[in-house]
Amino acid sequence: MEMLFIDPELRGRGIGRALLDFVREARGALSVDVNEQNPQAVGFYRHYGFVQTGRSPTDGEGRPFPLLHMGLPDEA
Repeated sequence: MEMLFIDPELRGRGIGRALLDFVREARGALSVDVNEQNPQAVGFYRHYGFVQTGRSPTDGEGRPFPLLHMGLPDEA
């Protein structure tokens, strides 16, 4: 899974959780990189159980978008 976006009108219905559950079941260990400047996304992953395992000051293309590296405690 490269990115996860849920239509704002459909948020809160368990779609994001179901997608993460599916990926976790299919792939096993799960980690994500989340834009630190997107508090809604950070909150979603924390609510799922992710914890911060690291931080990068730039995104994967070197742009100034800090990323939080997150994993599930039993898998990090």
